[in-house]
Amino acid sequence: MKKAYLTILILSLLSTTEAAFSHEIKLLDEPDTQVEEEFVHSFSPLIFSGSEVIFKQVSTKISSIDPLLASNHFPGGRGTNQLVIYTPNYGVHTGTNEFGAEAIVEDNIVTSISGADSTIPNNGIVISGHGSAKNWIVQNLSVGSKVYVDIMNKTLTVYTTSESYTYEAKSKISEAKNLMNFYANRMPGYNATLPNSYIQTAENYLKIAETETKNSSILKQYTQEAIDAAGMAIKTSLPYMKNEMKGTWIRPTETSKEQIIATLDKMKTDGFNSIFLETYFHGKTIFPSATMNKYGFTIQNETFQGFDPLEVWITEAHKRGIQVHIWFQSFYVGNQPPYSNPSSILAVRPDWGNKTKRGADSVGATKSVSEHNGYFIDPANPEVQEFLLELLDEIITTYNPDGINLDYIRYPNANAGNDMNAWGFTTYAREEFKDLYGTDPIELTTADVSWYDWNQYRRDKVSNFVKRAGELCRRKHTYVSTVIFPDIAAALSTKQQNWTKWTTENYVDGFTPLFLTYDPKMLSTMMYDIMRIKNYKTDLYAGLFVTFMGGAPEDLIKQIHQSRLMNANGVIIFDYAHTTPVYTATLTASVFNENPSNKESSTTIAKKKRWWKKKS
Repeated sequence: MKKAYLTILILSLLSTTEAAFSHEIKLLDEPDTQVEEEFVHSFSPLIFSGSEVIFKQVSTKISSIDPLLASNHFPGGRGTNQLVIYTPNYGVHTGTNEFGAEAIVEDNIVTSISGADSTIPNNGIVISGHGSAKNWIVQNLSVGSKVYVDIMNKTLTVYTTSESYTYEAKSKISEAKNLMNFYANRMPGYNATLPNSYIQTAENYLKIAETETKNSSILKQYTQEAIDAAGMAIKTSLPYMKNEMKGTWIRPTETSKEQIIATLDKMKTDGFNSIFLETYFHGKTIFPSATMNKYGFTIQNETFQGFDPLEVWITEAHKRGIQVHIWFQSFYVGNQPPYSNPSSILAVRPDWGNKTKRGADSVGATKSVSEHNGYFIDPANPEVQEFLLELLDEIITTYNPDGINLDYIRYPNANAGNDMNAWGFTTYAREEFKDLYGTDPIELTTADVSWYDWNQYRRDKVSNFVKRAGELCRRKHTYVSTVIFPDIAAALSTKQQNWTKWTTENYVDGFTPLFLTYDPKMLSTMMYDIMRIKNYKTDLYAGLFVTFMGGAPEDLIKQIHQSRLMNANGVIIFDYAHTTPVYTATLTASVFNENPSNKESSTTIAKKKRWWKKKS
């Protein structure tokens, strides 16, 4: 076995204005008679220019560098409140979940801010944080920030300088120009007047800043103005496309017709032409349901008792030219303990509750710890499927929505390599599987050949329901779509979701995957994974998670553009509650607005220059 050397460049700052120097450390792996040096990764020395002004310096401790997955059960090996550094040695992506923030660093400069599962650059690192570490990243890192890592002391130091602001402004100007050129070359009649005016404004601000190097306050002000103007150039560069879905998922909270009308008026103003209305969620319906009553379940979500909001939503939405798709939580019944409500689904029918192998012999359903301690019902049980199909039929027949959007169309999340945490070990499924294969699945482990049959059995149960729901919707001339997980391997192994079958067999009309990232590059990779598999007849609507994750408004624009590049049929934003005014203003600047207008004249540059000089 050969000897491996890890060569790491350690950076130490002599002062806030002096250049860093490097120190080399070699870590011996295992002894061998031959010595071979293997260069694994290095951080470049951090250099400041002579005229560079440092506005901010802040340091924090690093929890881990390239963490081992085995050391932590969270995705990417990133633990609670941890700040983690990922280098190219770790892999292609960080593998983290959506509950954090990440900064992509190339040659010691932050080139973009992301949210989860970021692409690790070959010439840099990814800084990733959860909880308090996420907050630190959000507060202290931005595009253009200069970064160095002290490996010896496990410390990260970040500098915000005059060049940081200039870098960010120039980066955004370049992005805006690239977007404009793309549409100008492909869309006849593309009008670049508005984004061009913002680019001119941004470039003028930068020129002013370059002449104010002796006054740090004015320099900072005008570079920030340039960043803001360049951001507006990005926001206004994407043209409106009439036939593109502009949707959002929404959980209704409105309890009167007047409130629903007010929300729909705002959604219309915000440019949305489709809503995915959460109608059956946490095991309850927002409308008074005859089906729920028939089974002895809670007839209507208590929030809406004495009022039928679904009829109002659909009627009023259609008046405004907005389509309504029913967002339907198929096999998920919420995290309310069954015993707390005697008319809950699992209180009335405890035999429907899904169970893990570990909890197979316990009384009642197993709660899914990784999914907000929620409970699921069993896709294998034919009575469960019949109930859900009756409920769908009632919704379609009574309310005539534009579409059905099936969510939680899967088993609960499980660790693919841990049979004790696998799902589906209900009495019904165990007995039926034993009749079919001669073995109680409780006796199987992931090492057994028959475990493949157990996987296939569960996947087929979910697919069978999708097929039947699709047939129902088509008989009723109603569009049907499903929420899917983009990574087909993970969908199969951890959730028993075989969406490949749904598209090849034409069970559904469309997919609405959620992309848990605000990194456009990662979005592109995830979309490609679906595009290369799906049938051309299956529509794809990109579910964008930027607003939920708190990404930059420009990230939302760049993801919409990326969705267009991948020939998606439109976008659906998750979710409307998190689509705050900063995002709706971004959308209505151009991409969701057929007739955008310039809200600020470039002549304000001279006025602001005079004002700042007077103030200083």
